[in-house]
Amino acid sequence: MNSMFLAAEAFRPAPLLWSQALFCLLFCALSCCCTSCPQQCQCTNYSGETAVLCSASNLEEIPKDIPKDTMFLKLDANKITAVPNSTFWHLAQLQEIDLSKNAIEKIDSAAFKGVADGLRLLDLSGNHIQRIPKEALVNLNAMIRLSNNPWHCECTLQEVLGEVKLDPESVNEITCQTSVQEEYAGKPLLHILDSGINFCNIHQKTTDVAMFVTMFSWFTLVISYVVYYVRHNQEDTKKHLEYLKSLPSTRVPKETISTIL
Repeated sequence: MNSMFLAAEAFRPAPLLWSQALFCLLFCALSCCCTSCPQQCQCTNYSGETAVLCSASNLEEIPKDIPKDTMFLKLDANKITAVPNSTFWHLAQLQEIDLSKNAIEKIDSAAFKGVADGLRLLDLSGNHIQRIPKEALVNLNAMIRLSNNPWHCECTLQEVLGEVKLDPESVNEITCQTSVQEEYAGKPLLHILDSGINFCNIHQKTTDVAMFVTMFSWFTLVISYVVYYVRHNQEDTKKHLEYLKSLPSTRVPKETISTIL
């Protein structure tokens, strides 16, 4: 009997160990309930700084369940094609966003709304971006990487670059794939601007020429109509005179003819 009691006591877990196990289970359960990590991503927390790592995860869009306390967000090397409005509005603690090496073509004007104050780095390099709304970037304090995109160089892009903080190490890799003037295609945008070219002036000149052509076309149309109207009236007048002359029993006074003419 004593041996059975001793055996049972040997297999009974120590009270302290049992309490620690329950505490760990409870902590894990609460952590899972309060902080979720997007599928195909890894979430880490070191010294109170949360990082969400979703690199090369075959993502086609930005996850919507990113933890609110995220400070570092890695979304590089995926298949993301767009950054919609208010994508990061609930992530006020974000300091770095890496969207490089995706297939981004469209960035909405309020895409980075809510993260303007604390963001330090925004990497958009290596995408398919041709144009970007001025409002999407001008309010950011972050350093921005825009290299290796098929940019269309025109006035809006020039204005954007003049108001944002560009990464000095990659700024020379911002190249015009196309341009409002074909001779600048394939050239680094910074070199073009440094040479004194102003795309906004080019745009204004193009607009002025188009307006002049339109006004000239309308003027030509009005003149043509007036000429046609005058000639048509002259022909009608001649026909009327010929008709009056052809009447056998009526003589038309010379004064009447001169008045008609």
